[in-house]
Amino acid sequence: MHRLTRRLATSAAFAGAAFAVALPAVSAKAAERPAGSKAPVAATVRRSIDRLVDAGAPGAVALVRVHGRTTRIAAGYADTRTHRRMRTSDRFRVGSVTKTFVATVILQLAGEGRLSLDDSVERWLPGEVPNGAAITVRELLTMTSGIFDYLNDGDDTVLRREIADSDTRFTPNDLVAIATAHAPRFAPGTSWSYSNTGYILLGQIAEKAAGRPIGDSLRDRIFTPAGLRATSFETGPRIAGTYAHGYDALTGKTVRDVSVLDQSWAWTAGAIVSNADDIARFYRALLQGHLLRPDLLAVMETTVPMGAPAPRGFGYGAGIFTTPMPCGIAWGHTGSTPGYLTTVLNSRGGKRQVVLMINGGETALDRRTAEPAQRLLAAAYCP
Repeated sequence: MHRLTRRLATSAAFAGAAFAVALPAVSAKAAERPAGSKAPVAATVRRSIDRLVDAGAPGAVALVRVHGRTTRIAAGYADTRTHRRMRTSDRFRVGSVTKTFVATVILQLAGEGRLSLDDSVERWLPGEVPNGAAITVRELLTMTSGIFDYLNDGDDTVLRREIADSDTRFTPNDLVAIATAHAPRFAPGTSWSYSNTGYILLGQIAEKAAGRPIGDSLRDRIFTPAGLRATSFETGPRIAGTYAHGYDALTGKTVRDVSVLDQSWAWTAGAIVSNADDIARFYRALLQGHLLRPDLLAVMETTVPMGAPAPRGFGYGAGIFTTPMPCGIAWGHTGSTPGYLTTVLNSRGGKRQVVLMINGGETALDRRTAEPAQRLLAAAYCP
């Protein structure tokens, strides 16, 4: 797979894994120790985030919340041209973190009887997927459908066209057509494979079930009730408000500002823009049962093994996955999209949270940034 297509294609399986493996060990006793004062946590995170920027990240924001105490730290630049310093309130493209939001909408609609998780894709989208009668909504949510990922297209069709013309627009049907031109990876329900295509199909199904645009459902069902004032579903090329510019090399060797890039190619697989506080607030509301009934949250948290090449212990539920950390299992998601990387870790009830946002994409960073990121996540999540 070309490095360009790894953005959303591998964010859950590999971006999180890259941060989570090879972390320093923390004993269970240390993990259970009551949180101390805010100052030591802030100092530890500050040292770690400064090392991350010193290693080559343009800038970063880290949020750590433990038992109601929140620490926010920013470092580096939000705009390297003007040398505007990063602020903890700056907005980022969050890539595949979008999937947790979309899965929440689907589960809400299921809870209202507007769809069933056992419905076939064919029922909602007749003729769009060749074997749609054999694929269920549940399998789309858990990435066990076998549908080919449109970002893995061998010609890099989607992102190369976007980079050549930042105003290029794709419809959801365009993205699904790229995927269905390829054979399925496996029979539905027999294995696991990360697929952005599944979440494009879920966006289309949500629109049909709700009878309204998915952006409206996200706003009215999640953003507004959860108090997410800095969060929006943005499929155009520009980011509204005060945001961190994103930097990436993409197809070349020169790192450049890629903030202005149409997001119709990502749509319900990765087009949400948010900031660290809102992302933490969303997962807290979700995991504490404010957005889903207990039975629906249990469905979301029922995971299947990711399998190779993800390390052992990683499991994928309905738009959320588990990450083995030194002090226990964390729940969340990662997002990798041109110019931006996001990692979200939560304890099961959302009382412990870490959000790390970097305004550099995979090709803008190198292995020198991986170790500081690993240590930051370990120190912040397992103090």
